[in-house]
Amino acid sequence: MPLHYEAWCQALGEQGCDFPEPLFYRLGGTPTPKIVEYLNQLHGSQLPVDATVHRKEMLFLDRLSRIRPIDPVVHIVRSHHGRIPMAIVSGGLRSLVTRTLEVLGLSEHFELLITAEDVVRGKPDPEPFLMAAARLGVRPERCLVFEDSPTGVAAARAAGMQFVLIEAPAVEL
Repeated sequence: MPLHYEAWCQALGEQGCDFPEPLFYRLGGTPTPKIVEYLNQLHGSQLPVDATVHRKEMLFLDRLSRIRPIDPVVHIVRSHHGRIPMAIVSGGLRSLVTRTLEVLGLSEHFELLITAEDVVRGKPDPEPFLMAAARLGVRPERCLVFEDSPTGVAAARAAGMQFVLIEAPAVEL
């Protein structure tokens, strides 16, 4: 999340738009184009959605070598790999999520990847989590979600799943 925030700040700053950190974390898990649309409404601006999304994603990829794992979560993933079904459910784009997992050395640890491109309604709607549970063959009430945003927590709750909120460190720009 911190690298995503840096990328957002640069992409939006180039267009004279502000993105306060509390708002960024509140919108975590929201598909990127929806964030641009929301910021346009909030600020009364006309940011081009596709171009802004593309610029933000390229800036994130430029920073990807600096990504750091959340060690307790990685420990859980590695210790349970092959023992229980696990999925990634992200509001991000498949290409970025896949690349992030590759850089972290976790690509092979998940049976399933659900991204914004796979669903009609993204988080906070429960659709992404319910889709993952169905495809894994696990009842929603038997799922434990590790989430880093209020949007994701709302989606997990709405899906009837237990969750753990992962706090991301603040970013200094």
